[in-house]
Amino acid sequence: MKHLLPYLLTFFLFLSGCSGKTDDKQGKESSSGDKLQVGLVFDIGGRGDKSFNDSAYNGLEMAKKKHGITFLYVEPQGEGADREAALRQMASDPDIDLVIGVGLLFSDDITRIAAEFPDKKFACIDYISKPGAVIPPNLQGIVFEEKKGSYLAGALAGLASKTKTVGFIGGMESSVIKKFETGFIAGVHAVDPGVKVISGYIGMTGSAFANPSKGKELALGQFARGADIIYEAAGASGLGVIEAARETRKLVICTDRDQEPDAPGFVLSSMIKAVDRAVLKTVERALDGSFKGGSVAVFGLADRYTDYVYNEKNSALIGAANHEKVETLRNKIVSGEISVDENGAAQ
Repeated sequence: MKHLLPYLLTFFLFLSGCSGKTDDKQGKESSSGDKLQVGLVFDIGGRGDKSFNDSAYNGLEMAKKKHGITFLYVEPQGEGADREAALRQMASDPDIDLVIGVGLLFSDDITRIAAEFPDKKFACIDYISKPGAVIPPNLQGIVFEEKKGSYLAGALAGLASKTKTVGFIGGMESSVIKKFETGFIAGVHAVDPGVKVISGYIGMTGSAFANPSKGKELALGQFARGADIIYEAAGASGLGVIEAARETRKLVICTDRDQEPDAPGFVLSSMIKAVDRAVLKTVERALDGSFKGGSVAVFGLADRYTDYVYNEKNSALIGAANHEKVETLRNKIVSGEISVDENGAAQ
């Protein structure tokens, strides 16, 4: 696979229409006098997942439009065994200034490669730093307050459920996705301790984020057991959960992006992680010199990088009174009155 990467990158570069330097006079320039060029390596599921990866790509499109940057991307094959090779190929390209890995599965590889290329900037979305480990000074981790956002999603589900049973479906059983589950359960029980939560995971490897058929199977099982709302945190596998909600005429709460267009009338809300805005902000920091490696940047509730969707399309499903209750909880979390920790929520 390694010997194919240069050709794959060239192909994707051509496909994206973002190759080379640009004569466009708009936007900031890098210190070399040329426009900043970014290399993006997708997580499993790639473009078209209508979730995490698509949001990261949109962030680069936003940066291109606003600042005139150029970018290229590559999608790991299968279960992402070539993830490290793709990152290394990006880092080896002298024209690429910033390399971004999309997803927690990149954490170890990007930490190692950043140390090998100290003159290149790196960023990793949903970065996991090991206890006591030193983050390279040219690597910035990007994390969201998904546990707090999931708490609010749980509150929405607990308030809206008519059967007093709701479900959770995660992709890969991992520390990050566990935050979604525990935050969701805490939020459900904060508004109604009597609501039952059924939990399930698609798998133990990265491929669990790219298995819509398994997501649908788990969702149909939870709906059959009485759940009327399911919260999914499963990447592209969540498309199967959405399909199950549409078929059974039940409700789903999605993640990362507003997925209401995929099943109008059946998406109660989406717990959004503004990966696109975080990518844009990271690019801007690389442009203006404020990029801070050796650290983890938190994009949270306070600035609504982590949030839930409430608009005219889902307001009738949620209800104004329930929305007001969830907003009250949100404000209390931001102020510190409610603490959402690793074990749930403490008043």
